[in-house]
Order: sequence, then C-alpha cells, then structure tokens
Amino acid sequence: MEVNMYILLVIVGSAIVTFIPRVVPLVLLSRIQIPEWGINWLKHIPIAVMAALLAQELLLSNNQFSISDNLLSLLAALPTFLVAIFSRSLLGTVLVGVISLMILRFLF
Repeated sequence: MEVNMYILLVIVGSAIVTFIPRVVPLVLLSRIQIPEWGINWLKHIPIAVMAALLAQELLLSNNQFSISDNLLSLLAALPTFLVAIFSRSLLGTVLVGVISLMILRFLF
C-alpha cells in the first residue's frame, strides 16, 4: 500500500490543529488558581454557546431573520426546551425534539 505524503501531512496537520486548542488551555489553567467568580462565569459558557447555535438554527433562514420559514422548528423547540429544563436528560431532550419535529412535519 502506497502512502501519499500530501494526505499524510493533511492528517497530521489536522491532528495538530485540533490538539493545540484543547491541550494548551488545559495545561495553562491547571497551573493557576481561578477565583470563585471566574469559575461561576465559566459555567455559563456552554449555555451561551448552545443558545447562540440554537437561535441561529431556529430563527435564521438563508442568513436572514425569518420566523415564518422556521415555524415548525420553533413549535418543536417548545416541548424540547421544557423537557431539557425539567429533566436535564440529553437523551430525553433529543428524543422529544426529534419526535416533535417528526409529528409536526407529518401533520403540516
């Protein structure tokens, strides 16, 4: 089997590019003591990122704000958000979201 040097370099380069942003913060943050307010602030980052991703998916259509184009997705998001808030179960949230959207697309 012949190894193409270009493909090998792309794979190694991709591994390095994905490895550095994950390891460098871990190494740096493990050596310093983060104050309590910093820890509390960092706990909100995953929620903010998820909210930004969901807002973009639910409210934008062809890079323009449009609720009418995404009405089914918005309607399916309501029970999904409720399950996420009350159950805190990722599996339950995903199942409710998929089933809700499936039912709404079947009906409309």
